[in-house]
Amino acid sequence: MRTLIISDVHANLTALTAVLEDAGIFERAWCLGDIVGYGPDPNECVACIAALPGLRCVKGNHDAAILGEIAIDAFNYEARASLTWLGSVLSQDHRRWLEGLDESQVFEDFTLVHGSPHLPIWEYIMDLGTARENMDQFDSLFCLVGHTHLPGIYQMEGDNARSTQQYLMVEGRPFSIEKKCIINPGSVGQPRDHDPRAAYLIYDDMDHQWTFHRVAYDFRQVQQRILAAGLPKNHASRLETGW
Repeated sequence: MRTLIISDVHANLTALTAVLEDAGIFERAWCLGDIVGYGPDPNECVACIAALPGLRCVKGNHDAAILGEIAIDAFNYEARASLTWLGSVLSQDHRRWLEGLDESQVFEDFTLVHGSPHLPIWEYIMDLGTARENMDQFDSLFCLVGHTHLPGIYQMEGDNARSTQQYLMVEGRPFSIEKKCIINPGSVGQPRDHDPRAAYLIYDDMDHQWTFHRVAYDFRQVQQRILAAGLPKNHASRLETGW
């Protein structure tokens, strides 16, 4: 069974569509949150993800903020501006759908969260220290996270969380994992690793292999829609630089 793993779509339908076309056939999809925020297509992205096969989806911090579960004052000025606009355009049906999402899901060998197993909505895992602290916070073999928009793996090398190491994933090269780890597929809609291409993972449980993918999309089209909506210019410009 092939599983599509995505995160941080951030209302970028053009990037999401490119990922779905590039991924080919898959039987189930796991989304690690932040479907909305920053981008110009919140309703379209919620509708698209809600219709994916075998969907498991958790709530991100932007998803939570538009529901009033996080104060928008916790965000920077530009993110607040985006959330204010989002509140004026997100449909009630899509708002209710986001309300129904859990902060985490645990099943089989997997834990799904947006931020971290310790603080599912808000904590960033961006360094070895934070990764090590979180290794004892989940019991499954794999913990899938988003939030940082940075693809990568934190893997335990022994039986002690202090032995955790950090690894990069090589685009298009399948890999297997047998030790407890935290995996981030990167961002679909707003990459921040200096590569503007949308990022995603495919997991094939037939051979227990993972493959990291990147796909180019027409980010200039998205930039135009961001500016036309009156959203912050930086949300448009950063799509070109991948940061």
